[in-house]
Amino acid sequence: MKKETIRDRRITCLISEEEERIIEHYLRKYKITNRSRWMRETILAFIMKNLEQDYPTLFTEQDMRR
Repeated sequence: MKKETIRDRRITCLISEEEERIIEHYLRKYKITNRSRWMRETILAFIMKNLEQDYPTLFTEQDMRR
């Protein structure tokens, strides 16, 4: 049985007209119809990528390059 995710938290941000045009152009170009899902997945993918890069290691990057 798959557990359904309940999304009941809202995040709001303001963007400029130019940023909105860029986003709308991208959505049309790639035929994305669910803007909310796209934004959520895009934001979370960016966060997960950064968290993976920031994961603590035993050695610094400089030590590993030696």
